[in-house]
Amino acid sequence: MARETEVLVKNRLKVLRAERDWSQQDLANHLGVSRQTINAIETEKYDPSLPLALKIGKLFGLCVENIFSLDGDDPIGAAAPLPLTSKN
Repeated sequence: MARETEVLVKNRLKVLRAERDWSQQDLANHLGVSRQTINAIETEKYDPSLPLALKIGKLFGLCVENIFSLDGDDPIGAAAPLPLTSKN
């Protein structure tokens, strides 16, 4: 049986947080999680659940793909966020 390769997820969370001059605790408070969770995501020891990733995207006004990427891939539109569209 072939062993599956581990997929590593990179993120820009620390950069986005620093741009707002937020501490890990500030971000944790905004998201309703612990500071330890934020630290684990930033250091790539933990991948957030899909609901948490969506909540992070909403908080920063970015699509999830602008924050998280597979190892070796740049986040889509890292330099310029994609506009969020709303259904009317």
